[in-house]
Amino acid sequence: MEMENDSRARRNVGVLVAAQAFLGAQMPMIFVIGGLAGTSLAGNPCFATLPISMIVLGSMLAATPISAIMQRFGRRAGFLLGTLGGAAGGAIGAYGLYTASFPVFLLGSLLTGIYMSAQGFYRFAAADTASEAFRPKAISYVMAGGLVSAIIGPQVVKLTAEAYVIPFFGTYLAVIAVNLLGSALFFFIDIPRPPVPAQDAPRGRSRMELLRTPRVAVAVICAMVSYALMNLVMTSTPLAVVGAGYDVGHASDVVTGHVLAMFAPSFFTGHLIARFGVERIMGLGIAILAGAGIVALAGVALPNFFVALILLGLGWNFGFIGATTMLAGAHAPHERGRMQGLNDFMVFGGVTLASLASGGLMNCSGGTAAQGWAAVNLAMIPFLALAGGSLIWLVLRPRDEAVAR
Repeated sequence: MEMENDSRARRNVGVLVAAQAFLGAQMPMIFVIGGLAGTSLAGNPCFATLPISMIVLGSMLAATPISAIMQRFGRRAGFLLGTLGGAAGGAIGAYGLYTASFPVFLLGSLLTGIYMSAQGFYRFAAADTASEAFRPKAISYVMAGGLVSAIIGPQVVKLTAEAYVIPFFGTYLAVIAVNLLGSALFFFIDIPRPPVPAQDAPRGRSRMELLRTPRVAVAVICAMVSYALMNLVMTSTPLAVVGAGYDVGHASDVVTGHVLAMFAPSFFTGHLIARFGVERIMGLGIAILAGAGIVALAGVALPNFFVALILLGLGWNFGFIGATTMLAGAHAPHERGRMQGLNDFMVFGGVTLASLASGGLMNCSGGTAAQGWAAVNLAMIPFLALAGGSLIWLVLRPRDEAVAR
């Protein structure tokens, strides 16, 4: 019966998985080389990760407008806008490398954030036409598409990073091609536009009322912490690996392992949530993130980087998919545009701060790469405490709220 009811949802999930796999490959590509390109263009090494920060800032700024566009014109319009932003960001980033202009390169990074923001809505789109039983699985399957992007992206970097005299120029040309080709996928998506509300239709809760709802608040906090800490550590990883004496190829391999760990568990995360409950899986994710920090602090040998970044990806997967599932069930359909845009604005706001802090902690908090890497991982502690504490509070409080439908 579920198969019949969810036939449209399964088709949409297939399209979104393909988009996550192909279009999503540009994100590991850019995250591998963004800090390294920033190091070569910026006059101050403390600003090496500023291009990554600009991507996340662009994503934060685009989240609310893209959510509003999707609420009014449908998911397809928002996703096509994302690929347009990604292609423009790749073109301007390539021009910035060609002219050796750090400000132009940063502008390209900011526009790339439009794609990153649109990609963040793939997970919500997966839930739009899904039944309540299929919803966590649909979200997980779409996130699992990142498994392919984790393989494609870093390998494209290896093929293109030194293809031209200007380092990384070829990679940014590849980003343009990925966006132009991948945009065709969204013509196969079948998600109805949200109906225009009647004058007497319920308006739903305000943003502040939504944020005061315990399950919404905890879902947003855990999503922010999971994503921000993953970005904090991942942004510094190529710098730390190269600073520890390894080459860009090793950094690409470590990032590949990390992104595989981010998305491979998605094949079963939804099933685990359905079986054990979303709160337990989110708590497990937070604990694994703490484990990643412990392994990273143990040393800068290559195996430490691999194990720490694999744990970082796994913890992000459980924490972020769990938070997305909790949020999707904590607001009504007519509150979707308001809440999802607010959630991603706050999540990527936290990620922006994390990526800004990452370069400073890595390059400007100690005399060696090992000291900078330790500072990055120690910075995780208070935020893990915040997420863990909020989740414990939610579990211990009486369950007395219902979602308005």
